[in-house]
Order: sequence, then C-alpha cells, then structure tokens
Amino acid sequence: MRGSVVAVSSSGEYTFTKPNRGGIRLIAGLGVEGDVHSGVTVKHRSRVAKDPTQANLRQVHLIHEELFAEVADAGFTVAPGQLGENITTSGLDLLGLPAGTLLHIGDTAVVEVTGLRNPCRQIDDFQHGLLKQVVGHDDEGNVVRKAGVMSVVREGGTVHPGDPITAHLPATPHLPLAPV
Repeated sequence: MRGSVVAVSSSGEYTFTKPNRGGIRLIAGLGVEGDVHSGVTVKHRSRVAKDPTQANLRQVHLIHEELFAEVADAGFTVAPGQLGENITTSGLDLLGLPAGTLLHIGDTAVVEVTGLRNPCRQIDDFQHGLLKQVVGHDDEGNVVRKAGVMSVVREGGTVHPGDPITAHLPATPHLPLAPV
C-alpha cells in the first residue's frame, strides 16, 4: 500500500490547530521535534491528568486528506493541520490499517501505527457540528472514529509534503485499530 504526504504540521504550544511547515523532523522514541506532544510519556493534557507516567502512543498524528472532502460534503471546510494532525496523507487507507503497521515516510522516517485518535469536543469548538462528522456509528451501532491514527516514531528522519508513504503490515493475525 502506498500513499503520499500532503502536508506536515507542528506546534510547540497547546493549540487545537497546528500550522503547516515546509518539513518536520521525526525523532525515534519521541515524536515531532519541537511539537508539544513529543515525548516518551503522554503529553495530551487529559491523559497527563489521569497518569503522567503512561507511555506516549500518540507521538505523531496522521489524518487522511480524503476526510476533508467527506466533511466538505456536509458543509465543513477543513484544511491540513486544522484538526491538530502532524502529517496529512493522501491515497492511503489509514483507518483500515491494523495495529503495528509500519509506515515508511520519505527517505528514512518510520512510524508504527498504535491506534485511532479518539476525537474530543474540541472539534466542535473548532467548527460546531464537526464532531458528529468524524465520530459516528455503523449499521450495527458500533462507534466509528474517522479523525486519523496515532503512531510512535521507530526511525527518525525529516518529512516533507510530497514524500512517499509505504505501509508494511505486521504479521498475522492482524489486530484492528482501537482508540489510544
């Protein structure tokens, strides 16, 4: 499976949206250099409040650009970085990947997909009603989360818009993604 990087974003402050950059540097075991969510232990405020010693399984957030087109059909305008992601992708079914998938990005960077982003009410603070577009239910009543995937950095490197992404699936049996 192949895709590409549409945009890269980072912020050194706790802000919902992240400004686009010309490139971001991924650091093995930490995340995006200079990003507020970089670190070995959790950095998301709600998780720090529960247990600040938890491993940070949310070092790098990826969202598929195709989501923006989907929510646009419902009247919402979302651009890369506005939902807080670090890497906006195209052409890769992020939500369909199993846990443990390795994403080779650009020349050297490798991230391991750890799970789904669990969208929060801040999405509605950004654009009222958007949360219902990125969290819904399937025909059987199961919660469906569409706001991207979380990952940890296994091999560092610099990532730029236009870089290729290649997905390497883990050994079977594949484990479905769950919120992290």
